[in-house]
This record gives sequence, C-alpha cells and structure tokens, in this order.
Amino acid sequence: MAVDPQGSITQLKGVGPKLQETLERLGIYRLLDLLIHLPSRYQDRSQLTPLSELRAGDECFVEGEIMGSKITFGRSRSLEVLVSDGSRDLRLRFFHFNKSQQRILAAGRTVRAFGTVAFIGRNLAIAHPEYQVFDEPPPPPKAELVPIYPTTQGLGQARLRNLTKALQHLDWPNAPGTPFAQLLYLHQPDDLGRIDEISQGLALDELCAYYVVMKRRALKRRKEQAIGLPQKDGLGRKLLDNLAFELTRAQQRVVRETLLDLQQNVPMLRLVQGDVGSGKTIVAAFAAIRSVEHGCQTAVMAPTELLAEQHQLNFRQWLEPLGIRVALLTGQMTAKSQRQTLAAVGNGDIQVLIGTHALFQDKVVFHKLALAIIDEQHRFGVHQRMALQSKGLSPHQLVMTATPIPRTLTMTLYADMDVSVIDELPKGRQPITTHTAAQPNRPELIERVSRVLSQGQQAYWVCTLIEPSDEIDALAAEEAFAMLSQQLPQFRIALLHGRMKGEDKVEVMRAFKAGEYQLLVATTVVEVGVDVPNATHMFIENAERLGLAQLHQLRGRVGRGSLASRCFLLFKPGVSQTGQQRLNALRESQDGFYLAEQDLKLRGPGDILGTRQSGEQSFRIADLGEHAHLMPQVIKRSEALLNAPSQSADAAYLEVLLNTWASADTQHLSV
Repeated sequence: MAVDPQGSITQLKGVGPKLQETLERLGIYRLLDLLIHLPSRYQDRSQLTPLSELRAGDECFVEGEIMGSKITFGRSRSLEVLVSDGSRDLRLRFFHFNKSQQRILAAGRTVRAFGTVAFIGRNLAIAHPEYQVFDEPPPPPKAELVPIYPTTQGLGQARLRNLTKALQHLDWPNAPGTPFAQLLYLHQPDDLGRIDEISQGLALDELCAYYVVMKRRALKRRKEQAIGLPQKDGLGRKLLDNLAFELTRAQQRVVRETLLDLQQNVPMLRLVQGDVGSGKTIVAAFAAIRSVEHGCQTAVMAPTELLAEQHQLNFRQWLEPLGIRVALLTGQMTAKSQRQTLAAVGNGDIQVLIGTHALFQDKVVFHKLALAIIDEQHRFGVHQRMALQSKGLSPHQLVMTATPIPRTLTMTLYADMDVSVIDELPKGRQPITTHTAAQPNRPELIERVSRVLSQGQQAYWVCTLIEPSDEIDALAAEEAFAMLSQQLPQFRIALLHGRMKGEDKVEVMRAFKAGEYQLLVATTVVEVGVDVPNATHMFIENAERLGLAQLHQLRGRVGRGSLASRCFLLFKPGVSQTGQQRLNALRESQDGFYLAEQDLKLRGPGDILGTRQSGEQSFRIADLGEHAHLMPQVIKRSEALLNAPSQSADAAYLEVLLNTWASADTQHLSV
C-alpha cells in the first residue's frame, strides 16, 4: 500500500518526540517535508588530497595518522588534533567536543576527515570536520556523492542521511506527474549531470505552484470588499504645499497610482519598490492622509524599532500640522503607555499607528482600519501580514521595499501584487563615491575619519559581528569600538548592535542623529531606515562577507544630505573571485536594480529577498539565480493550467503540483 506523503514524520523508525521536535525546527513535520528537504550540495569523496597540496579555502577529503591532541584555551576552549601523512601536518579543531571524542581521536590511529581548510593562527586547519577513525589502514575510498543537508543544532549529517535513506524503502505514489522518484534520486544520486537536469524540472514545477497560488490569492482578493477612499478634503494638497522639498516625477507617478487604487472597493495590494533614499515614505504619507480624510485609520508596520521610530518622526512632521494624530506602539513601551495608546487606537483618536511586530497582538483593536502600510515587507512572513490584515475589513495594503527586486523575478514573485517603481532620487542628493581597501590599510582610513570628524561631519563604522568569534575571522563591533575609542579619544563614539535593548538602540540613534555622537560603530542593524544627513562617510569591515544588496543598503545610510559622501569597503586579503566581483560591482554602480541583478548571478536570491530572515520565498528546489531563465516558461505554463477545464488532465496535474509544492512551505505559499 502506498504511503501517504502527508503522513507524520513519526512514521519513520527512530523518530521519537525529541527527534520530532528537532526536525520541526527545520520545517519537517510530514514525510513529504523530509523528502523535499534536499541536499544543498554534494561532496565527492572518491579522491584523497595529500596534505602537502592543501590550500586555504579548499574543501578536501584527507587522511593521516593522529600524532596527538590537546585542549587549547583561546577566546574559547577547543580540542586540537594534530594529523600527519608524512608530507605535512594538519590540525583538526573542535570548538564543541566531549570526552568520548577525545578518547576516539587517540594518537596512533588513522583518521579520514572532510571539511574546508583555513588558517587558524599560522596553522592550516579544518574546523569541525566530518571524520572517521580507523585502528587499521582503511581501504581505498568509495566513489560516491555524499549529500550535505541544511541542518540545525542537535541533528548531524549522518542522522539526516539515515533518515532520508529510510525514505527509499517506502512505497511512494506513482500517479502521473508525481515527482517522488526524482526527489528520491536527488537524495542518493550517482551522476552530477542528472542532478542538474532533474533539479531544473522540479524547479519549474515549484515555481509554477508558487505562481498559481499567488494568482489565486489575487483572484480571491478581488472578490473581497474594502472601504473605497475617493478624493475628498484636499489634505494631500496641503501636505504638498507644506513640504520643504519638491516631489520627483517618479514619486508623483507612484502617488497617483496608489491613490487611484485606494478609490476602489477592492482591497489594494501594491508593492512600491524604490532604491535607497528614493523617498518611498512620503508616498505612504499621502496614502495615510487619504484614509484619514474618510474617518479611517492607518497602520504602519516596520521590521525594527529603529525604523519605526524613524517613521514616527517623519509622519509627525508631515501629518500633525494637518491635525492628524500619529502614535508609536512598540514592545518596549511601559504597560501604562501601551494601555493609553491602545485605548486611543480603539476609540479612533489615533489616526495613524506606527509600530513593529507589536501591531500583531490581539489586544491591538482598531476603530476603523482602512489601510496597512508595510515597510521592508520581505522581513515579515505571510502569516504576520495576514494577521494585520484581519484587524480591518480587508484593508488596503501598501507594501514598500528598498531592496530592488531584479526585473526578471518581479512578475513571478509578486504575481499577486501591482508593482510601482520609484526610479529616480530626490534633487540635491549627492552621489556616493565608493572605494575598496584591504584591511592592513585601516590606519590610513582611521586618519581619514579623524579629518572628516574634525570638519564637523559624522561617520559610520560597520562590522559584521557583535563580538569576537573563534570560528569567523572578522573584526567585531566591540573590538572596533575599543580600537577606535583608543585611537580617536578626542571624538564622541557610540556602539550600536542588535543585542542591545530596544530603548537603548533608539536612544543611541537619536543621539547620533542629533550630533551628540560623531562616530557610530555598529553592526548591520543600521542597514535600514536610519537617516542622518550630516553622516558623510561609511566604513564597512569584512565587506566580502555581505551580499551586494546589503552592502548597497548600508552605503545608502550616507549621501542623504547636501555634502559629498564616500563609502569604504574593507576586505580581508585573499578574498575570493566572487567576493572581488561583488566589491567591484558596488564600486562601479549605485543603481540598486543593476546591483540586484548582479547579486542574483553571484550569490542567489537569499540576500536580495531577505529570505534568510523571514523564509518568505524560501524555495525548496528553485534557485532564482540559476533558474531565472525559466520565468517566462513559468508564467506561460501556469496561466495555461489556471485556465484548464476542471475535469481535464491539466487540472489534475495542477492539483498534483499544489499538493506537492504549495503545501510544502505554508510560510510562503499559504493562501
């Protein structure tokens, strides 16, 4: 009897409550989820590499005799195992180990290990390799492709491989169109060439399922009723007259598109894409005014408290002179302040409420919510957006992002949305000159920042880590703060990172914007929404570790005033070819859409779409960098399936697609 792919993962032998809980952290609840939890890559372990041929950055399969081991104490305790094959020594380093491992990795035994070679101090080493230990010389390695899976703490590769091997022994359905045979092959392949061919076919299926769900969601939305918001009291004209700047043609166009949508009784779902600093927030303000003119409320949702605070300042500056009451709601407010704010929201006194995830709370009850504005939408999951939507009678939604989406992807990824693009920067914005610099040149850059600060300007110094790490060789924000405080004692320097309390982060940013600090040492928490016109210099440590989209966002924190601005990308010597291409692209262009296309080619979609944070477009098979060329085929095929007669073979095939892929990740495919 064929197994039910939707059946619980606990049907597999050995999956008890503890392992079930661990698997659920990977989104694996059903047999189908495990089947679709495919290897991220494969290791060819058919060839052993002599230790004398090892180079830093190589992923290698090595063998040698264990010469001895010891526990070392650096920033943290680790087990160091010395291995030799007679041509060279290599160290295996374990930062997490137990006494059993110490006993097994005993001198005189032979070890085979697989991992990435790197310098730890002056010595070549592999940190946390996969390994086997032998008392006798082992036989030659087998020719095999070993799958490497995305995993989580408490679940090793060997355990995952055993689970996926168990899938091979189940009797899977074999109805036409079911992909189970192909998926099983990808867990135990014998030919790299076939992997690409099968993956492309499955990617096409998954993208079609995604497109169909997006289209069905759009069709469902068109049947819903929203509050129509036609032109009324002329408050928008008053805001336009009050502004200290002139809207660009692109801003005017997107405001018109948005206000026309709001007139309809069908809920608007419009995505506004605009490069860093293009002025999306003022578009949102005009939409909020239209809602207020009809006695309705607007919710503005931001992913961080820093960005929510920034929106509050802007909206108050623009809307309160028009008699519109704006308020902020965050998780860091006192219980008394929250109660007062919630009461004013409930009776309609607060017309524009700005907040973070705190807006999702059940206790937030609006008097008459007509518009939801969602900033940096890729940082919120579908369920979160739907929770906010449920607080109104199908409210209109205006979704904004400063992360340009490559044009090749927009039609598929946002098939349920209308899309507007703000494709020009406000007048007076200064271009940002971008430079690359090897980290040994840091002293020259510190001299430069000293000169800049002495002239009354401000600067950011951004690091990719909060604190030092034994496993990642990068300058941490805490180290940079200590170093710069020592070398620049005449200046006021602040530290900002994600582990600080919300109110402390907001206070540091407020003080920096007010000029109370001259240099801000920060992690990438400053990537979005921070607007300090007097900040003219950005220094980014270990820039090779970040994607182009994120680097472009960080760079956009400067160049927001009338002074010429510069961005310095510090890189570690020996950066990879891909890293060099990424840094060069950023140095050569300030066009976010061009950079998004380059990021897609070099790195894949994760960093462009922010999927590492939210799982919003976390496809199981499709790699949008590799499969972008399929998009025209996806649209054509999906439209044909959507229009197929209900009893046709195409309609039956569509149901197979949806049952396999649309239910595989409800976070990004739920209707």
